Amino acid sequence: MTSKQRSRPQPDGPSPRKESRHPELQEEIRHPEGRKEIRDPEPSLARSLPQTELKDPEEAASASAARTFLPTDSAANTALGYEFNDPTLLHRALTHRSLAYETDPQSLANPDADNEQLEFLGDAVLGLVVAEALYRRFPQSHEGELTQLRASLVSRKHLSTMALRLDLGSMLRLGRGEERSGGRAKAALLSNAMEAVIAAIYLDGGLEAAQAFIERSIIGPALPELDQAWAGHLGDAANNGGSGAFSGAVGDHKSALQEHLQATGAGQPEYVLVSETGPDHSKRFRVEVRTTSGGVSTVLAESEGSTKKAAQQEAARIAFANIARAAGPAAPKSRTAGSKAGHP
Repeated sequence: MTSKQRSRPQPDGPSPRKESRHPELQEEIRHPEGRKEIRDPEPSLARSLPQTELKDPEEAASASAARTFLPTDSAANTALGYEFNDPTLLHRALTHRSLAYETDPQSLANPDADNEQLEFLGDAVLGLVVAEALYRRFPQSHEGELTQLRASLVSRKHLSTMALRLDLGSMLRLGRGEERSGGRAKAALLSNAMEAVIAAIYLDGGLEAAQAFIERSIIGPALPELDQAWAGHLGDAANNGGSGAFSGAVGDHKSALQEHLQATGAGQPEYVLVSETGPDHSKRFRVEVRTTSGGVSTVLAESEGSTKKAAQQEAARIAFANIARAAGPAAPKSRTAGSKAGHP
């Protein structure tokens, strides 16, 4: 055997692994024979991420906990209904300031380190698309009415609710503090991330792509309630000589019902808890919504929910739906306390 063929001596034990620049993305593979293998991320994905050095085990654990999705993961694109050409835009849209603060404080001076700049752009794109959609869908509406409708659709409450439908919270990249305080379910973080995602789609695919996402994920789910609120408003206006209060509140059925009842002189709604069932950890509440006129209490609807608030909102929704369906100038049909309310 020549010297060139002679193998080099091998050190005892397994060869030391090179320290990964992205330990939070490593995968542990368990083979059938029991052997474990730590696999690094794909090179294309690693190139799309900030090239930061591994500092200490605690920081690595924090980074691992902060990431629950990969920017190029098809599941994220499927959930959003859009395939990113530049996955770093989505990566940035879902990066909260708390992560940059904890892992690299110096990067806070760079607007690209988190999603706050994208929120600004996404808010403007969202406002434009929503305004045009409402203008086309409600051509007989006035400026003030359109403003109320738009305010509901771009509100923090509605955006965070739509973000939950997309499971956007599980995709957020958060710092340890925000993670521990339940940041993935915070309305402010979810609504801000939704605006940032809109901006990312706009920058990646243009206005048409952003418009499709907004109409599908933000406007579409609210259209039944918007149509219902608008129909109720038209009925109120007909009964009040062409005028009447309008509530464009999406999801806030109690406010919509209250404004309608006040506009028609039907008094204030009253929510009465009529029953409470189930064990402490899984209670069910049944609520009636009533109005009182001339000493006579009239029950408009009833509903059940896992919380009193949820039951009240659902009862208000049912009552308002009955009112919106009512034909002619007569007051909507309701029942007196003690009888059974029909659900629409």
